[in-house]
Amino acid sequence: MEHPIPPPPELVSDWAHMLATDTDTYVFTQAARWGADQELEACCHLLRQQGFDVVDDLRATRRPKPPSLKEQALEALDEEHADMQIQNYKLIRSVLESLPD
Repeated sequence: MEHPIPPPPELVSDWAHMLATDTDTYVFTQAARWGADQELEACCHLLRQQGFDVVDDLRATRRPKPPSLKEQALEALDEEHADMQIQNYKLIRSVLESLPD
């Protein structure tokens, strides 16, 4: 029985070649990620067809963006600020907040 979402032959070939140089775990993770992305897009398409306005929320929830460097720096700063002089903390935080994401 054929699967309803088969990977394209070029992608299967790429994964096969990757097995020679990358770890099995990495290659199989790439294949699983591809399949999960295809399934997510099929679900989003169906939801759109049915008139549900949740596709952006679903995609954001299931494929969250990693935090930006700015967000990571602000989080690290907040974790470390107990040992920092308050004026230095406020200065560094205001500079980080002023940077674009």
